[in-house]
Amino acid sequence: MKYLVGDIGNTLTKVSLLNKNFKISNTYNIETSKIKKKQFLIKFLKNINKKTINKNVLFSSVVPAVYNEIKRHMKKKNFNVFEIKDFKINTLIKLNVKQPIKVGSDRIANAIGAINIFKTNCLIIDFGTATTFDIVRKPGYYDGGVIAPGIKISIDNLNKSTALLPSITLKKTSKSYGKNTIDAINAGFLWGYQGLINNIIRKISLYCKTNFQIILTGGYASMFKKYIYKQTIIEENITIKGIIKIYKEFLI
Repeated sequence: MKYLVGDIGNTLTKVSLLNKNFKISNTYNIETSKIKKKQFLIKFLKNINKKTINKNVLFSSVVPAVYNEIKRHMKKKNFNVFEIKDFKINTLIKLNVKQPIKVGSDRIANAIGAINIFKTNCLIIDFGTATTFDIVRKPGYYDGGVIAPGIKISIDNLNKSTALLPSITLKKTSKSYGKNTIDAINAGFLWGYQGLINNIIRKISLYCKTNFQIILTGGYASMFKKYIYKQTIIEENITIKGIIKIYKEFLI
């Protein structure tokens, strides 16, 4: 028996197959825009349905239209599709914020994954469409966080909003300021986000008077790890691991 869980993001959707012990056996990374195309979704789900999968399926989602489309198609195959906010997750983590309903499902899953794995005070930095910083306190409190513009979308918007500045693929190193336009943009984003990330970590740590375990996830985690002044851990599957914890709590 296998299990199916997924995280639907604005840019990328991650769908993971789990073995009988709830360990990740296979992961599909799909551009979320592709899922909106009916034929792609039908073909993908047909391939997934060939495997022996438990009929209960769980997603976290920040794109309701895409989640609803997946749910509609999977129901035709007799799957029971749930989103993590369908459950009383405060049994797993307390949301210590003013409007808990507005906290993104991915950030909730990250928080549950972090406290379940590390069992200490954590600061999770997720390099997604937005760059998010989420604070988790032991024994199990989500305490809010910071949302900054995502790196890729910022690069794309700079290109779209200017007549002559090109879009770039961010390089891992920038030895000096640019001697040409592309290197100048690369230095701006690489150095700029180093400053942004480290400053936000310092501000949160000082405000909370806490030494956090820093956890990195998302597309640029490995690129920026070496530039962060504190010791960090990369946990690329922290969102999925949080969803797995919710699945085991409510669907088994």
